[in-house]
Amino acid sequence: MYVWLGCGGVLLAGCASMPNSGDIEAVDPSQRNDSQVKVYAVPPKEGAAPAEIVDGFLEAMTSDDLQFATARKYLTKGASRSWDPGARTTVLADGPTRRLSPANDRDAPEGSSTFELTGTEVAVVDKQHAYRPDNGKYRNAIHLVRQNGKEWRIDDLPAGLLLSLSDFQRNYHSVNKYYFASAPTSGTPGQDWLVADPVYLRQGIDPETRMDPLTQTVASLLDGPTNWLRPVVGSRFPAGTALKKGVKTLALDDRNALTVPLNDKAKNVGQGQCRMMAAQLLFTLRDTTSMRVDQVELERADGSQLCVLSADHAEEYAPDRTSGTPAGEYFVDAKGRLVEMQVTGGGTSGRTDPEPVQGPLGTGEKPLSTVAVARDEHRAAGVSKDGGTLYTSSIVSGREAPELLYSSHAKQEKDRLSAPSWDGRGDLWVADRDPSHPRLLRFAGGSGEPQNVPLVGLDGARIEGLRMSSDGVRIALLLFKDGHTTLKVGRVVRHGSADNPTVPAVEALRPAAPQMADVTAVSWAGRSRLVVVGKEAGGVQQVRYMQADGSVSSVNPLPGANRITAVAASDDDRLPLMALSDEDGIVRMPPRSNWKTVVTEGKSPVYPG
Repeated sequence: MYVWLGCGGVLLAGCASMPNSGDIEAVDPSQRNDSQVKVYAVPPKEGAAPAEIVDGFLEAMTSDDLQFATARKYLTKGASRSWDPGARTTVLADGPTRRLSPANDRDAPEGSSTFELTGTEVAVVDKQHAYRPDNGKYRNAIHLVRQNGKEWRIDDLPAGLLLSLSDFQRNYHSVNKYYFASAPTSGTPGQDWLVADPVYLRQGIDPETRMDPLTQTVASLLDGPTNWLRPVVGSRFPAGTALKKGVKTLALDDRNALTVPLNDKAKNVGQGQCRMMAAQLLFTLRDTTSMRVDQVELERADGSQLCVLSADHAEEYAPDRTSGTPAGEYFVDAKGRLVEMQVTGGGTSGRTDPEPVQGPLGTGEKPLSTVAVARDEHRAAGVSKDGGTLYTSSIVSGREAPELLYSSHAKQEKDRLSAPSWDGRGDLWVADRDPSHPRLLRFAGGSGEPQNVPLVGLDGARIEGLRMSSDGVRIALLLFKDGHTTLKVGRVVRHGSADNPTVPAVEALRPAAPQMADVTAVSWAGRSRLVVVGKEAGGVQQVRYMQADGSVSSVNPLPGANRITAVAASDDDRLPLMALSDEDGIVRMPPRSNWKTVVTEGKSPVYPG
């Protein structure tokens, strides 16, 4: 396996021409971490030994070779026909280790050889491009035969691709596809809200489909949501809709507009549905391309226009449209009051001088321990200083008395209420950690009687904390079990209709920070991203961005503060992170900066949500 390392002595994706001087340098695959490096496979040498065939094939799988043509040269004809590289991608921490199977020393027939492949499994990416983290042991086998008594070739092999983490990160990138928050026919509230569905697609031309990254993204969106998210979202593209046959490349024109030709499955959609289809595309491409997409035009297979939608008109479907811009920064001060950071200088980073909010939560008459501010910033909820009582009230009017929503009967403060959280639908969520009666509670519209939310898959764990996503279909849970607190994300399933909704349920919990043995704090930091505070086994505290699917959003941890116990982020990445440090008090970190202390005494830093 050989790699060109750059333009002018190296060949990068996007370079204008092949360099005409300089040597080709062999590179250890574990050292390849530049996503722009172009890797070329080499075919098997004549008379290569079985171990060389195995090594060559494993290397060839990491290349950008179209149709994996070189990798297939290591296989028998039968194995080449049956091998489906797109069936799955298994990601190992350091790539596979191969060793000759003990069976070769015993009963293996002449002209046959078996190698064991082992490693530490990081994740599996399935045929839908969905990422599923896994930290177990990988063990599989690869079998070779000698063809016509001459050359060794592989005739039995693991399904799909087998890549090291560095090769996976070089070849693939995370993309958010967007679907609507409920099925088109359900009539449930919020069905016109878009929800991010993260997948991993090729950085460059896909070896199998030969599609460029932009076209891959559109095709993946048309394929529909991943299995994990499918029960709580729906696509407005009719079933079976795909790109027009033969389309491998899509490109923006000089007006930053994209024309997408579709097959006949979509030819009869109405204008309202077509606009929602176009909105799915606009938000998906907004997260994907470096250029701004100002308009999407959908075409029928015959070239006639279905509809046109501009980026500005797509805002009515925005996933985070309930949030103000810029969002307020809040915390509980030393007197137990809910206070807001005041904006100075008209910017997003110049906030100083905390001032109490209007209403009873800003007076200190009922000192608070934790708070949550509704996404419209009109109301807030607060838990009493002893952790036992949940209140809500207006924060824009001083005339309203606080509403007592719920009281926990747990004997110890640590076993009472978690910090509350609002979703984008205006519902309020909190966990009662009472060991004798633990419950996940929801208050529809942020008021009224508590509803017990069924939660599938806790497996004896206790909810320590929770954060609702802005779209209301995902919940991040801090779960304590066997002396450790871990982070999982569940989907929120809603049934019924707008006129007669039922109590939602939380199901299908999946790890969201599998690398961390203990998680201290979490906040949503975008449409499918979390900011997580925690420690790896035997490590020190880190602050990291994670994708909601459990993959690492950024390679390097963020700058750490001292002993962070709470963290808050906005969906708007221009706004600073906020945190509570046991040593430094309320701190904030603007983009491309370091943590700075706001006040030395305070707690429960939050953005709306």
